[in-house]
Amino acid sequence: MSPRKTVLILCTGNSCRSQMAEGWIREDLGDLVEVHSAGTRPSFVHPMAVRVMGEAGVDLSGHLSRSVLEFWGRPFDLVVTVCDGAREACPSFQGARRQVHESFPDPAGVSGTDEEVLDTFRQVRDEIRNRLVPLVRRELAL
Repeated sequence: MSPRKTVLILCTGNSCRSQMAEGWIREDLGDLVEVHSAGTRPSFVHPMAVRVMGEAGVDLSGHLSRSVLEFWGRPFDLVVTVCDGAREACPSFQGARRQVHESFPDPAGVSGTDEEVLDTFRQVRDEIRNRLVPLVRRELAL
């Protein structure tokens, strides 16, 4: 069996979008892909990201927000930026065989009632799974 492909998901804070993306890729492609996520300005894993992924059966409770510097120069088969800020900060990731950008809205930037914010997190969660998992499959020919 050939070694698993390596994927790095980048965003700004490594708190919502990249965390959910890492969770989905691990859930759906974990036998084929080793996945990590990081941020250009890491902060914390957003509790609502943990909650909505838990609703979908994906546990993010042990995830930590990590810096892109932890991975700088490491070889990755694919690096995906999921927010415009990360694409601007890392237009070319050293060590990436292939780098693509797939932007998702920031659910943490939404205001409203708790339920409205949760609904936004759920929408972004589902959008990430529906768009990003197929993108990774396609880019890595899985």
